[in-house]
Formats: sequence, C-alpha cells, structure tokens
Amino acid sequence: MDKKNKPTKQKELSFIEKARRAQIVECAIETIAEVGYAQASLGQIAKRAKISKGVISYHFANKEELLEQITIEYYMAWQAYIAPRIEAQKSPKEKLRVYIESNLAFVDEHRQHVIAVIETVSNKRTDDGKFQFAAEHDAAIILPIENILTLGMQEGIFREFTKPSARVMALTIRNAIDGFTLELMRNPELNILEYTRELVTIFDKSTKK
Repeated sequence: MDKKNKPTKQKELSFIEKARRAQIVECAIETIAEVGYAQASLGQIAKRAKISKGVISYHFANKEELLEQITIEYYMAWQAYIAPRIEAQKSPKEKLRVYIESNLAFVDEHRQHVIAVIETVSNKRTDDGKFQFAAEHDAAIILPIENILTLGMQEGIFREFTKPSARVMALTIRNAIDGFTLELMRNPELNILEYTRELVTIFDKSTKK
C-alpha cells in the first residue's frame, strides 16, 4: 500500500479502534492508581485489559506515549467540566467559589484518574531532567485563578494584589485543592460537602476587600 494512502492512528480511527484505545487508557489508569507509575508495566496493563502487549503497541508507540495520553485526557476532561461552570458566573466572587467547588467535585468523581495523573506528572521528566508537564500545568491550572483574582480587583470586589502576591494566592488556592486530593486518597470517606464549604469560606475571607 502506498504510504500516502495508508491510514494512520491519528487519521480516521474506526469505532473499534477508539473503543480499544479508551479501554487501554482506562486500564492504565487503574493500574497506575493501584501499583504506582514506576511499577505500571505494559504487561500489567495488558493483563488487566485481557489483551496482549502487542495490541497496546499497535495503539501506542510505548509506555511513555500511553501514560502521556492519560494526562492529556485528564486535562481535556477537567477543562470541559470546569470551564463552563466558571463562565456561567458573572461575579468574580462566584467564579472563585465555583472554581473551588467544581474542582473538588471533579476530583471526587474521577478519583483513580486523578491518582494516575499525580503519579505520572510527578515522575515524567524531559531529557534534561525537567518535569514534562510543568509548563502545561502552569498555563492551564494557575493562570485561570490569577485571571479571576485580577477581575475581582478591577471590579473592586477583591482586595488589592500585586502581581507576585496574586501568584501566591493562586498557588495557595491550587495547593489547597491538591491537598484535598491527597486527603481524599488517605480518607476515602471524607465529608466532601463540609470540606468544600470550609475551603470556600477560607478563600472568600482571604480575598475580600
């Protein structure tokens, strides 16, 4: 077959191929959540999916590509869940409240995927030793919070922040959300409603003018 006419994995995946890729990604998520990034081999993932390693290799070039797909799909799902909820709010105060509430709800609803992403992001580095997803995380996760804080200052709802102090507040909010993730891993029966309410109250008071 001529290479120009040969279908690629990026081009026109069949329904079956999409379903198989989704199955492999889901089994990879479950495996990493159970045994961790370092121990999650293609063999273990294949065993969980009840397929051969060769089937995984057909859909993904290697383990790194598969694990990268886990992170990509997580951020896409997170964005699709969070963004519309924030955009529906008119007040910066409500945007911040919904940002916190929807993040915690998303984590609660995607526990295994979150654990797998934490494992992957914490371990995957570039050839020069830097964390591979650091820049993407900064742009996708921290910048929206800074934008909400800036909007709140402009409308006179939030107290004044310098650019560095807004960064500190944005990181503090994000770290509190990530801390919830770790607490949920330690305590699966956590009272999420009460936890969310308290976190919203803390940042409502700390940003108030």
